[in-house]
Amino acid sequence: MTTEILKELVAIDSPSGYTEDVIKHIFGKIKGKSLKKRITNKGALLVSTVDDPELVVSGHIDTLGAMVSALNSNGTLTLTQIGGWPVPSFEGEYVTVCTAKKKRYRGTFILKNPAAHVNREVQSTKREMSNMCVRLDAEAGSVKDLEKLGICIGDFVFFDPRFELTDTGFIKSRFLDDKACSAAMLDIILNHKSALKNKSIGFYFSNFEEVGHGATSGIPKSTKELLVADMGVVGDGVAGDEYHVSICAKDSSGPYDYGVRSRLVSLARKNKIPYKVDIFPYYGSDGSAALSAGYDIRVGLIGPGVSASHGVERTHTKGLQATKNLILAYIKEG
Repeated sequence: MTTEILKELVAIDSPSGYTEDVIKHIFGKIKGKSLKKRITNKGALLVSTVDDPELVVSGHIDTLGAMVSALNSNGTLTLTQIGGWPVPSFEGEYVTVCTAKKKRYRGTFILKNPAAHVNREVQSTKREMSNMCVRLDAEAGSVKDLEKLGICIGDFVFFDPRFELTDTGFIKSRFLDDKACSAAMLDIILNHKSALKNKSIGFYFSNFEEVGHGATSGIPKSTKELLVADMGVVGDGVAGDEYHVSICAKDSSGPYDYGVRSRLVSLARKNKIPYKVDIFPYYGSDGSAALSAGYDIRVGLIGPGVSASHGVERTHTKGLQATKNLILAYIKEG
């Protein structure tokens, strides 16, 4: 089941720059499969049926996160963001600080001076990084105490995902962008062998998408088409929702390949897959990164509608299944 795979992936911390564990997990899952496997110099994973695949399906396995940028005199930590996430939606989240020696400490991402009984400006204080900190769950009241714990500038900070699958089919979790589509890709590799038979197909799990350069390298030179599987947008002014697969016509980087988009729409109709054609106003993908890097390829972008993207995200099993089914239909048609 895709949701079971997704739950496993979400539980593995993997902000951009710290993705080795999740790549190893995926590699281990496919170890016994008679497929080509290659980890790139940058740490991404390419799985393919042939050495030189012409169609590549891409999803990113890296997520949002943070890094320690300062040790504070009161024993708290100042953070710098990895990826672009809205600070208010992360306030109060439990975190794990991972030291260079792999020791882990728990904590909470909070406002500086957060007590309503002490600070009359709690409500009005702007939620921005300069006003936030991590309150560590350790007896630390000074910089020296933090240093004794082995905490240093540059240590990664992971936010709890809080995965939940409801009995009504909703999937609530941080980092559905893009572990939902990565789970669908892995499900196809593991459980749909017949769909891959005699196909020139690759699956690219990129690991730096959230910081903009995931697919700028590592995609095989033989690639003619890149089908990017990433989250669809849900919100005011867009067509997508959590129950359909979104087929992106255009994002911030410009239009996606019209021929690829047209075939995706045709396949969705033919296979009775619920879909929406949409425009993503503030969005960039591994597809646009690859094109910007100079790849001469045709690119399409699809994904399940994800509510509250880059926050406490939510999608539905219907949207995730529709995405997986459209990927399968595209592979079979190719």
